[in-house]
Amino acid sequence: MAEIGFYHLTRSTAEQALPRLLGRTLELHKRALVRCADEARAAVLDEALWKAPEPVWLPHGTAKLGYAEMQPVWIAGGTDPAPNDASFLFLLDGVELAPGDTFERVFDLFDGAAEAAVAAARGRWTRMKAAGHSLTYWRQEAQGWQKAGSA
Repeated sequence: MAEIGFYHLTRSTAEQALPRLLGRTLELHKRALVRCADEARAAVLDEALWKAPEPVWLPHGTAKLGYAEMQPVWIAGGTDPAPNDASFLFLLDGVELAPGDTFERVFDLFDGAAEAAVAAARGRWTRMKAAGHSLTYWRQEAQGWQKAGSA
C-alpha cells in the first residue's frame, strides 16, 4: 500500500506549490509522475515548471517533448502509467490512483478555495482509507505545510 499525502492548498495554486515539492523529490533522488486532468493542463504545468523561480532548474518532460526514460519528472494527462519509472506520484485536478498503481508515495494536491475540490478530496480520502493506504493530511500555512491529521 502507498503512503498518500493530501495537500490542501490554501494560499497558492498547484502551479505555484508543485515546483518546491518536485524539487524536494529530486533532492531525495526520486523520480516523479505528475498526473493532471488532460494534455492541455499538462502543457500549462510544463510552462509553469520552466518559469518557476525555485528550484532554479527543474528538469521535466511531457509526451510532446518525448524521451520519458530520461526525465526525472514526467507530466501526463489522465491516468497514464509512469514511463520514467517514477516512484512518487503527484495527482492534480481530482485525478485518482489508477488500478495497478504501485507508487512509493502519492501526493494529492487540491484547491482549498473550491468547495467541490474539497468535497472530492474527502471522497478520495475515504476510498483510500478503505483500501488500506497510509494517509496524511497537510494544510498549507503562511510558512509551509502543517501536518493536520493521519489515518
